[in-house]
Amino acid sequence: MPDEEIAEEGVATPLETTVQDPLLREILTENQAAATPQEQPQPTPDKSEEVDCVVIGLGAGGAPLLARLAQAGLKVVALEAGPWHQPETDFATDEQAQDFLFWNDERLAAGGTPLAMGRNNSGTGVGGSTLHYTAYTPRPLPDDLTLKTDFGVGEDWPLTYDELAPYFEEVEQFIGVSGPTPYPWGPARPKGYPMAPLPLNSAAQLMVRGAEKLGIRTSPAANAALSAPYFQEGVGWRQACTNRGFCQAGCSNGAKSSMDVTYIPLAVKHGADIRPNSYVTEIERNAQGLVSAVVYTQNEQSHRIACKHLFLCAGAVETPRLLLLNELALTSGQVGRNLMAHTGIQVWGTFPEEVRPTKGIPGGLISQDTHRPKDADFVGGYLLQSIGVMPVTFAGQTARGRKLWGKALRDYMQQFNHIAGINILGDCLPHKDNYLELSDELDNKQVRKPRIHFTAQENEVRMTAHAEKTMRDIWAAAGATDIWSFDRYAHVIGTARMGLSGDDAVVDRDGRAFDVPNLYISDNSTFPSALSVNPALTIMALSLRTADKFLENLK
Repeated sequence: MPDEEIAEEGVATPLETTVQDPLLREILTENQAAATPQEQPQPTPDKSEEVDCVVIGLGAGGAPLLARLAQAGLKVVALEAGPWHQPETDFATDEQAQDFLFWNDERLAAGGTPLAMGRNNSGTGVGGSTLHYTAYTPRPLPDDLTLKTDFGVGEDWPLTYDELAPYFEEVEQFIGVSGPTPYPWGPARPKGYPMAPLPLNSAAQLMVRGAEKLGIRTSPAANAALSAPYFQEGVGWRQACTNRGFCQAGCSNGAKSSMDVTYIPLAVKHGADIRPNSYVTEIERNAQGLVSAVVYTQNEQSHRIACKHLFLCAGAVETPRLLLLNELALTSGQVGRNLMAHTGIQVWGTFPEEVRPTKGIPGGLISQDTHRPKDADFVGGYLLQSIGVMPVTFAGQTARGRKLWGKALRDYMQQFNHIAGINILGDCLPHKDNYLELSDELDNKQVRKPRIHFTAQENEVRMTAHAEKTMRDIWAAAGATDIWSFDRYAHVIGTARMGLSGDDAVVDRDGRAFDVPNLYISDNSTFPSALSVNPALTIMALSLRTADKFLENLK
């Protein structure tokens, strides 16, 4: 998520959102492949073991390339800090009961706009943060990759949209993205989304009403959640979304296309060795400076595995943390630098009609009319999306955003089922004051904690102000009262960026480290710019492209 050939493993079935016919349910059950592999007791690794590739991290950056490497016949081992999860039993419809999905080790936030961590930026478990992502998967638009060319600031990508487009399509077809065909923004596509859009929830319908009055185009969004049953290689038939609304936590029936029900089963089918609860502590190098082995702790036991190649896919916090801890790929001086976070302000309103914000896919509607606004006083742009929310999360935001406590908070929360939200996902420019470093404070594993410095700069402030006015106008036109905003930033990005030269970048356009030839990085740490879309689809596309370029070089 190959350049010429595009795999088409996914096959859509008729577009009913539920299977009512008992006979059809029986047929689907009979055709169901073996359940997604779950955690098994791990044998003690052979001390002399050597593999072709070790992959660290099994989220959107690690899982697709793991499957590709395994399909190529390589001996690959994946190390994931978290456990296997069983969706049917582990993912309760209770947001507090699913806190175990987030990376809850303390990370230190600093700067003028300290970033919220935990659930906002990463996950733990086989599947990584895709276990709790909202499955929002729009493509970036071509000029998302050319900020510096277009505006004279920020950075261009060393890749073009046309180079990534076949991988976007491959991911969409494989994992089963539901969305509109044709898509209203961006270049024409040779193939539409494999699944029809999911139903619009009440917030999305209200956003349509308000946006239409202002002349803003909207469309059902692209979501990696199934609007109909879908056949998945390595899994069998995955069932359609039930509109349970807990996409910001774990999906209990596998309708959300997280890595544990898509690329990871495919990797296991082709022989990948997945080792959960494996926390990497050291990356060894040989006399030539190449990565030679990885040391990790699994179930309180230390193990070492020798490897010919290493793929670091731990996310934009843990990836630079591991590089800094092990003094790897530091020649450019850019590891931990260029940290960005998407502008993500939310606007909430109260409506006379019942909304029920927990129901349906949270991000059901999109508009990219604000991608490059004509009246912008800022660089880049943003998208608009309707949002759903869970009650405990919303109560916490209300307490922080409106300073409501006690009876005032309880009284306001009585209106919860009449509240709807819109938010943005917007560009952010790299800045010297925004970076990640290692603190001297140790975590419970006796490893130095990362400290993340972030201060929203003038461009982000101006973009946020423009977006807030736009969203307030939409809600007013839709009939909302008591409209208020909650400023936030999402998705840590860019801490090991790609580029054309090792002078100002950590990896090349193929994800290969400039100064460690057998080290590859595949996650959103390599993004040269934030993009004005959610990052998951682009991470998966880059993951497949990195694997393909590696395999080409290997030949």
